[in-house]
Formats: sequence, C-alpha cells, structure tokens
Amino acid sequence: MKLLVTGGAGFIGSQLVERRLALGDSIVVIDDFNDFYSPAIKRRNVEAALAHPAYRLVEGDIRDRELVFATVKEGFDAIVHLAARAGVRPSLSQPVLYEEVNCVATIHLLEAAVAFGKPHFVFASSSSVYGINAKLPFSEEDPIDRPVSPYATTKRSGELLVFNYHHLHGLDAACLRFFTVYGPRQRPEMAIAKFTAAIENDEEISFYGDGTSRRDYTHIDDILDGVEASIEQVRGFEIVNLGGSHPVTLSELIALLETATGRPPRLRRMSDQPGDVPVTFADVRKAQRLYGYSPKVSLPDGLRGYVDWYRRRRQ
Repeated sequence: MKLLVTGGAGFIGSQLVERRLALGDSIVVIDDFNDFYSPAIKRRNVEAALAHPAYRLVEGDIRDRELVFATVKEGFDAIVHLAARAGVRPSLSQPVLYEEVNCVATIHLLEAAVAFGKPHFVFASSSSVYGINAKLPFSEEDPIDRPVSPYATTKRSGELLVFNYHHLHGLDAACLRFFTVYGPRQRPEMAIAKFTAAIENDEEISFYGDGTSRRDYTHIDDILDGVEASIEQVRGFEIVNLGGSHPVTLSELIALLETATGRPPRLRRMSDQPGDVPVTFADVRKAQRLYGYSPKVSLPDGLRGYVDWYRRRRQ
C-alpha cells in the first residue's frame, strides 16, 4: 500500500510508519516538527525511517492547503490522519489554535482526499469526546453532548467532518477513539512519561485530586494493532474505540510505577484541574467485531517495558 501519514514523526505516527515500512508499504509523512514538545525528540523518532528507500518526509503544516493538496495529489491508498494539537490543558488557553489545526486542517485533508482518488481515510480521535459520561464503559453508541475542553470539542468536530465527507462524497472512513496511549516515545508531558522521569530524577510528581480519577491506559502496541486493522478494513463509515478496557486509578498507577522503577515516588498534592474527566473506560466490543481487536499488553508489563526503554534512552 501507499500511505500518507500526517503527524508521522510523533509518538504514534513514527511507530506506525516503522511497522508499515517493515510490511513493504510506501510511506509519505507530513509533519511540521512544531514546538509543542521538543522537535529534537521527533527528529530522533524518524531517524531510522529516513534511511528507508520507501519513505519520504514532507516538512510542513497541514494548515497549508496548497501543501496538503500538492501532497495528496500524488495518489494514496489510505490517509492516516494522526496530526493534531493534543492535550486537554493547553487547549484551554489556545482554543483558536486547536480549532485551526484539528478542524480546519482536517477539512483540507478531506477535500484533497475527495479531489484525488478518495483514499481510505483513518482519523485519530480521542476518548476525550465522551466528556462527563456516567455510563460505563464508554460505547460508540453513547450520546456525547458534554465535552469539557476545547480539545475534546475539536476531536468530536473532526469526527463529524469526516462523516460529512463520507455522506456527501462516499469517502470510506474510520474514526478511531484512542484511550490514553502510552509506551516508548510517549510525549513527555503525558502522565506516565512525566511521572517516570520525575521518579527516575528524584523529583516531585504533581498529584492532582484525591487519586480516585481513573484512566483506561492503552499500550502503543495495542493501539497500532487497531490502526493497522482499520487501514486494511476501512469500509463505509465507522467510529471505533481503541482502548485497554481496564481503567486504573491515579493512585494505582503511581503504585505500579513504584514497582516498575523500584523507587518510591515523591508526591506534591494539588487540586483537580479544569477540563479533566473523572474516568475513561473503553467498550471495545465493536473493535473486536470489526477488526479482531484484543488488547494484549497489561499495564504492569507495559510500564516495565516503558521504564526499560526510558533507561536505555538516557544512556
């Protein structure tokens, strides 16, 4: 297959690219190496791929409509749209930027897809779209009318835009709702990466709330299994959860990291943060039915693997 991967230098995108190159795919990546976190990290993520003859990197911003159209015009079997402004908390202070990147730029890609061959379209959405949802686990059929951050709103808007282009133009598309992805190359501001670094450097961990908030942490390998299955099986329009389906509390996560690192964490207790939701919990039965998806990496195993990777990377 020939794939276009937006955000292909990031945490998820760079590892998807390496998997697909190993399978014989031809890959074009668009990434702007912005400073949301260190561009040097993303440069390191793409080092191996740059040496592959079936890989090409386009450095640019997906808000640039001409760049998007010129790239998509080459012709692709599928577009995997992973590029986004991520994170709940930064979206509270930069809502317009989040709207521009996560919605307007998504329209550029959808327009280009329709104009040039209608490649399968895979859109990376987020569990944040469920907002304050009392029903557990979260199902794709749940009403989602109470997002609690601009980030969540832009991701739901992205899903609706993708449906528009499916309905109006027959674009085959899948919107994948990722649940708290972790593992090697995780963005440094995310909880597991940030907590591990703090423990390893004997620094305090900012511990928000009373520790009872729960997250459905999902290992990168399980997420990539779902993404790859969706690439191969995009038909019509689907919204699909990809999660670990086993939420743990913040207190439990800290205890597991203490076991994985062999070091006691130092906590700095803080009040709840605006925009956070109390729990995320994926119902993955639809993913199992459509893609044969079954999360395999337990959180204790995944954390041990992440700590090992972190320590090797520091050497």
